[in-house]
Amino acid sequence: MSIEMLRKSNPLIHCMTNVVVTNFTANGLLAVGASPVMAYAKEEVADMAKVANALLLNIGTLSAESIDNMIIAGKAANKAGTPVVLDPVGAGATAFRTESCKRILKEVDVTIVRGNGGEIAALSDQAGTVKGVDGSIDSDPVELAKHAANVLNSAVVVTGEVDVVTDGTGTVRGYNGHPWLTKVVGTGCLSGAIVAAFASLKTDDLLEVIGYGLVAYGVAAEKAYEETKAKGYGSFQTAFLNQLGRLTDEDVKQHGRFERS
Repeated sequence: MSIEMLRKSNPLIHCMTNVVVTNFTANGLLAVGASPVMAYAKEEVADMAKVANALLLNIGTLSAESIDNMIIAGKAANKAGTPVVLDPVGAGATAFRTESCKRILKEVDVTIVRGNGGEIAALSDQAGTVKGVDGSIDSDPVELAKHAANVLNSAVVVTGEVDVVTDGTGTVRGYNGHPWLTKVVGTGCLSGAIVAAFASLKTDDLLEVIGYGLVAYGVAAEKAYEETKAKGYGSFQTAFLNQLGRLTDEDVKQHGRFERS
């Protein structure tokens, strides 16, 4: 797995994401070397999901119709053998969000669920707090993620101060990133798209490739902060996209901090 491999592959990532982050998500995927497409209409989502290399389902600005369409796309992706990533934005904040995610998980074979601790806790009936679309937990994120992976029958990514990737047994922890990521709208949602992009790579080790993608994402954030810490969040957002575009595997080798257990 590598950024170079991703750029050579130039995977098509079908993003059914929320209206707040569409532009940022598309630009972030382009920066790392993927090809984004945003398709939402029920008349085309199945066709698009069949030809994509990965499908992202992000419920940030959900409606009953959007969930129906996500399920149509998810089932088409399953038939095509395309990985499906669910980003359960705000799960636990309202019953509608939580139940919509659980419906997707019931009707679609989801490859990876990526969320913050509160969202993952809400979907796996564990203790957590969700405020709007932000969530937190008091428990160990590794144990929470492992439990969720077994309950949800999918790989689970819990992003936060430490990023955790697990299939319920093995675990990869990533330690890169910067708090300023929480000051820019869309960075969490973009990380879900990055997970989808790396999940599209042909590999027998899903945890390793997803962990690598998240560490690379965190390295780009650290480099962007160093460039803009005297300027502010707006400059950081632009620098972050620039750093994603300039990021190399050598950068990850030099600055990446992760472990596997």
